Amino acid sequence: MTERLTLAIDAMGGDKAPHMVVEGVALFLDRPAADVKFLLFGDQARLKPLLDRYPRAAAVSEIRHTADIVTNEEKPGVALRNGRNSSMRLAIDAVGNGEAAGIISAGNTGALMAMAKFVLKTLPGIDRPAIATYYPTLRGESVMLDLGANVDCDADNLVQFAVMGEVFARNVLGLENPSIGILNVGAEGLKGNEAVKKAAATLESTPLPIKFYGFVEGDDIGAGTVDVVVTDGFTGNIALKTAEGTARMFGQFLKDAIKSTILSQLGAVLARGALNKFKMRVDPRRYNGAMFLGLNGICIKSHGGTDGVGFANAIKVAVELITNSLNENIKKDYAELSAHAVPLKEAVAGA
Repeated sequence: MTERLTLAIDAMGGDKAPHMVVEGVALFLDRPAADVKFLLFGDQARLKPLLDRYPRAAAVSEIRHTADIVTNEEKPGVALRNGRNSSMRLAIDAVGNGEAAGIISAGNTGALMAMAKFVLKTLPGIDRPAIATYYPTLRGESVMLDLGANVDCDADNLVQFAVMGEVFARNVLGLENPSIGILNVGAEGLKGNEAVKKAAATLESTPLPIKFYGFVEGDDIGAGTVDVVVTDGFTGNIALKTAEGTARMFGQFLKDAIKSTILSQLGAVLARGALNKFKMRVDPRRYNGAMFLGLNGICIKSHGGTDGVGFANAIKVAVELITNSLNENIKKDYAELSAHAVPLKEAVAGA
């Protein structure tokens, strides 16, 4: 028998926590899944009545009580200093001390990054972890990073993101030789700020065995022009939430059009299978659950505004990454990539 997997959950993180967190655990257990135990960190008085509604979830969950939480408005530095007994910090500590294999939180992104980096540390050669996830495109699926962990990035950071994103795409999406593009305001080499120009020059000249496409623009994201889109966290977060909002807008437009006439409602009944397939394809909850790449531990950031369905998917992402030994593959592949050239920092410095 395989050993039971233990996950730490920040049960108080997220706009709809703790209700959506407990619901997400229950929905995850409704799917065929690995043998998982949950450590729920949060207010026991609020969590126990919720777990009582879901006996199956209660049977595999242990509440670790704490009344402290990290608010969405709290600055990362303040959270790091004052949040040692918060649900977020205690969940991260469980991974750091080996009690849990991964942590999932829908809470404050900056605080989660600061605490996770402090407790778990970074992988060798990585200065800043990046939030990465995959999303649907016209060609299949692509990876984008950073999605909000680092608002300001220099060329060194962007090159490291490119290497981590390439490893992520190969190990998670199964792409043999994924292409990498840097998000810019134009495809021409003269456009963009100094950070993207220097990062592009490094990736074009480095002997690291990666497939660098060049600059890509916003419309290339959905087109799937490249397999890995590299950008700073400010731009990446805006791009991600714009795409999510656009998907919801088109979904609402479609609902309104279907309800407009009796004939369109009849057509919707006939096209129910196709409409359900479309809905699943563009549903942001299906892609909820971004990973902090570069940390020496599995840390999953769920969208703060998600519901139970989305949180269940974030749990699923954590289980998949742990069972596929993603971090071990990143360390192994990063070392192999770096072995083909001078150390990465020297390559960046010489660009």
